[in-house]
Amino acid sequence: MPHVTLKSIANNPDIKEGMTRAEIDKAILRHAETETLYDKPYEDNKRLRVTGPFTVESLSPHRTISVEEKKQAARNRGSEGFTMKMLAGGSFSNTILDYLRKTPVQTGRKEERLKLDSVEVFAGQWINGEAWYTEGDRSPDASPSPSPSKADAEKRKRVAICIGPEYGTVGPELLKEAAKEAVKGVGFDMLLVCGFAFDPHVTEEAKRYGKLKVLPVRMNPDLSMGDELLKKTGAGNLFMVFGEPDLTVSKTADGKLAVEIRGVDVYDPTTGEVRSNTTDDIACWFIDTDYDSESFFVRHAYFTGADEPYEKLKRALRAEIDEAAWSALYSTKSRPFEKPGSGKIAVKVINHYGDEVLKVYEVE
Repeated sequence: MPHVTLKSIANNPDIKEGMTRAEIDKAILRHAETETLYDKPYEDNKRLRVTGPFTVESLSPHRTISVEEKKQAARNRGSEGFTMKMLAGGSFSNTILDYLRKTPVQTGRKEERLKLDSVEVFAGQWINGEAWYTEGDRSPDASPSPSPSKADAEKRKRVAICIGPEYGTVGPELLKEAAKEAVKGVGFDMLLVCGFAFDPHVTEEAKRYGKLKVLPVRMNPDLSMGDELLKKTGAGNLFMVFGEPDLTVSKTADGKLAVEIRGVDVYDPTTGEVRSNTTDDIACWFIDTDYDSESFFVRHAYFTGADEPYEKLKRALRAEIDEAAWSALYSTKSRPFEKPGSGKIAVKVINHYGDEVLKVYEVE
């Protein structure tokens, strides 16, 4: 159907201030540029869909507290209408803490789950919850001893929980402010920063706080959909610690760049050490060879993993796949590419759970 473009209305020379609606409509008709909108596409049964249908989504109109609003609220702590519940995040924060009481934080291996012994509300400015867990080789479903020995008591770790926005991305500033609060006074041993999405610079910021271990924890989007959907989804992957890609960037003989992926380094909360995964745990990885620090554009795409992704792709497409083309995509080393004009490249890694992590490199 024809549709008048907004550009032709905005640039209409006949529309003046004070005109009636009828006069404006006539002016639009005189200078109307139209475009055709298609809302009923024809079906072609001979073509195979390889993606889901495109959708347009909007954010629900719920109240969220930004980093700047929290800072302003802290400055106006004595003003009317300011409450600690506002800083703690309200009902959304309480819902997340409730699920953390019941659900371990996953690391990709069942024996390395972070099972919190207790979770309580913490009325801080940036920290929403306080928890304890016991570090060491023990059953992830074991309960803490009511009278722990001195050795066990030393393994007890105090955990701060910072919950990111219900609708939005966790950025390095939120992580920095939560970490500064976590090291004050007696301090915490670990900080969990929970969010649905993370800025790519968060992983670099998480390394800067010495003895305080900072773990970005990705929350399953189903947590925002209510109990009914969660009952169908299950609680196996509600909270996931995602690690940092183990990558090398090298120069080829002709001066181009190439990226090789070795795996993902993941913190093991049961031992306090970093474990290196193999590429078997990586489903796919992408490279933006000229990253603009704003949006990630897939310029190279590769698949890895040991779970027969080639066979799964053939079944999904219901067709034979060119093995030569597939061999170029099934690789842990990229094809050479030119140096980026922006001076940066970005690599996105996705595991078999669908969790992703982005790492940015500055290239000289």
